[in-house]
Amino acid sequence: MDLESVLFTQGFGSRRQCRALIAEGRMAIDGVACDDPDADVATDRLDTLTFSVDGTRWPYRERAYLLLNKPAGYECSRDPQHHQSVFGLLPAPFITRGVQCVGRLDQDTTGLLLLSDDGQFVHAFTSPKRKVPKTYVATTRHPLDDAQLAALRGGVLLHGEAKPIQAVEARARDSHVLELTVLEGKYHQVKRMVAAAGNRVEALHRERIGGLMLPAALVEGAWQWLDDAQLAALRGG
Repeated sequence: MDLESVLFTQGFGSRRQCRALIAEGRMAIDGVACDDPDADVATDRLDTLTFSVDGTRWPYRERAYLLLNKPAGYECSRDPQHHQSVFGLLPAPFITRGVQCVGRLDQDTTGLLLLSDDGQFVHAFTSPKRKVPKTYVATTRHPLDDAQLAALRGGVLLHGEAKPIQAVEARARDSHVLELTVLEGKYHQVKRMVAAAGNRVEALHRERIGGLMLPAALVEGAWQWLDDAQLAALRGG
């Protein structure tokens, strides 16, 4: 693959823009500036290729699989209505290459958010048929009690739904801290379930999808590539 194509596939602009960027000497491989857009990179080297653009290092990835620790006050939309967009937290090349949110979190919900430009991956983890467990931690207005937890585990009927929805697990971490695992991804589901059980969510945080836990070291607003072990945990459930 020539260098122009490398940058183009990684979201660094149009082919003309990528060609100009290289010709200006702004790309380097192994610390050596490259100014020939037609120079080739061996296909078998792409998986381990790390290049830099304007001094920032980038790994080559055929598909982007990202994890973001979403702060409150951000919408999972490219066209936000009332708040900032989560896409503003990502470097521009990810926007150019078309990463999408894998499901959505409400603007006031924090925590684990996946993004990718792999359509099959996005579909697999948003399809209701896939039944991927998602674990949330909710801070509640009123103290939790056994009746509320039993209701959540047994199933609560939400407005507009034909049958009750059960939590995979519901347990109290503290008097006002609920850990809730659900399979569906319905609109405001956790908040509605807690309300139906007789309480109210004051703050909501997603900490796990499948077998993937939000890394403790990843601060709010920060992102990282998903590595092979994290992808395996995610897919393994």
